[in-house]
Amino acid sequence: MKLRHLLYISLFMGSMVPGMAQTFPDRVWHQANEEEAKPWQNEKSRAFRRYLTDSTVITGLMIVHKGKVVFDFGDVEELSYIASIRKSVLSMLYGQYVEDGTIKLNKTIKELGIDDVEGILPIEETATVQDIISARSGVYHPEGYPGGMQEYAPERGSVKPGTHWLYSNWDFNVAGYIFEQETGKNIYDEVERQLANPLGMQDWDRSLQQKQGNTSVSKYLAYPMWFSTRDMARLGLLMLNKGKWKNTQVISTSWVDEMLKTRTTYQELNNNVPVFQGTGVYYGYGYMWWLWQNVEDKRYEGAYSAKGAMGQNITVYPAIETVLAFKTKAAYQRRNSSDVRIKVAQKAAAIFDMQH
Repeated sequence: MKLRHLLYISLFMGSMVPGMAQTFPDRVWHQANEEEAKPWQNEKSRAFRRYLTDSTVITGLMIVHKGKVVFDFGDVEELSYIASIRKSVLSMLYGQYVEDGTIKLNKTIKELGIDDVEGILPIEETATVQDIISARSGVYHPEGYPGGMQEYAPERGSVKPGTHWLYSNWDFNVAGYIFEQETGKNIYDEVERQLANPLGMQDWDRSLQQKQGNTSVSKYLAYPMWFSTRDMARLGLLMLNKGKWKNTQVISTSWVDEMLKTRTTYQELNNNVPVFQGTGVYYGYGYMWWLWQNVEDKRYEGAYSAKGAMGQNITVYPAIETVLAFKTKAAYQRRNSSDVRIKVAQKAAAIFDMQH
């Protein structure tokens, strides 16, 4: 028993290092064989499938362990709107341009020439690019594309940039504008160049991607994205492997670490946005990624998520080398509650039998 116990500890500690023994999909995903799938074949897995069917309106879901598919549900090929996951994707695109100096995170929006329909206050003009991609700009100008949490915003001009977290689509849309202004590149072209092509995405369609927004409210447009569930899972696998895909470093390891560094603690986030209180889950925030914090279950150690309205999600669990991707097709006009979205991420990880 002692030897077996030591072997288990060794294997588990090995799994704490992302990228160990990873497989990557080629043009199509590889299914786990019977032995590889054993930790995922149990009553919790069967109960999870029943839960997805009976208690959610999720249209596609995949669980990938060590680069191979161990669970799938619904239509994982269908392209549909991924809502606010777009922000996490944009964060991934920023990396190479921050590192080569094209985008300077300490530039202020005044220096960048940022203005808007209702004007920008002098105190707001001091917000930097880093403040914006951290959702800490302190600029509470109305957003021209819904989806933020501005109902929790302090009074305009009352907050020094960098000192207060608020999930605002004004920040995220301006982050897209800054990316294009500073690089001279189109966001969707960069998704294709930096991510879709190197990762061999099966379903990416550049022609579906189109900016939207009400320019009478704010001149900064949103950049909605359409992905399939299985291509979302490729993004998660890239993140799990610290930006490396097969033998290519698609995103630098240092930038992945920067994206996932805590810029806002779960205590501040919960205090600023009461909607998260009482959920039993504690999110911090990095560069447009949600960070799982204050968790006791080892499966969630170091976990992080890209999240979108209605039920769009990519969650990476480095401790168990696992990626979860799920979505709900917006065109059906049905949505999963916040509670359901959280439960799906929890129930998926809980399937994994850590004794295997």
